[in-house]
Amino acid sequence: MILGKLWHALKAQMNKMANFFWTVDPIAQMQYEYDLAVGQLTDGREGLEQYRALVERVGRQVAADKQHVASLEAKIKAYLTAGDRETASRFALELQKANGQLAENQSQLELHERAYNNNVAKIKHAMKKLADVRLKISKYDAELKMSRAEAEMAKLADSFNFDVTTDFGQIEQVIQERIGLNRAKVRVSADLSGDGIADIEHEQAMEKAMADQALKDFEIQAGLRTPETAGVADTQKHLGPAVAKQTQTVDEG
Repeated sequence: MILGKLWHALKAQMNKMANFFWTVDPIAQMQYEYDLAVGQLTDGREGLEQYRALVERVGRQVAADKQHVASLEAKIKAYLTAGDRETASRFALELQKANGQLAENQSQLELHERAYNNNVAKIKHAMKKLADVRLKISKYDAELKMSRAEAEMAKLADSFNFDVTTDFGQIEQVIQERIGLNRAKVRVSADLSGDGIADIEHEQAMEKAMADQALKDFEIQAGLRTPETAGVADTQKHLGPAVAKQTQTVDEG
């Protein structure tokens, strides 16, 4: 009974001490928790990299199995063509085993890929949460410091009577000048960021024209269009529907 009370009293005092250290510097405590989370996320990313290596290894095995199946199928066809059914039957049995191994490895690959993608999504979500926590820490730190400064200013205002239009006004002017300089730097960077836009747009236009021409060449090679119809379609496209229709009517007449 007495030992139980002593133990509860000791735990109460330890809890009181823990609460004191917890609240003496809340920003430091938040930063500590943030650093722990970052460390865990780093470990999780390293584990994810190792898991990705496993997925890649299974993927290579699936590719090798596919090549092996294709090779066996080619051998079976060759021996059947040569009339050697006995040898072809041996390769057919091996092909069954190879197909079974391929199906198993493909199933494992799909499972690993799904698990990997799920873990990637979780880590991305955790990174976003950590970014939000980091912003909150900065915000709370600034607000806490500002509130302390305001409290100190309130104490000074109660104790002293000073004129804020002298030294304080000069300091404010310096701050405004620095703010103006920083904004000027931002404006210059924004103005300079437009350099090269015309070249980029020209390059994009060239790439689109080349892509359109490549598609036309493919359609001609595939027999979907002939050079003559391709030229007529392009002419109608440039003339517009109404003008193209009039041109077609004249040609029919």
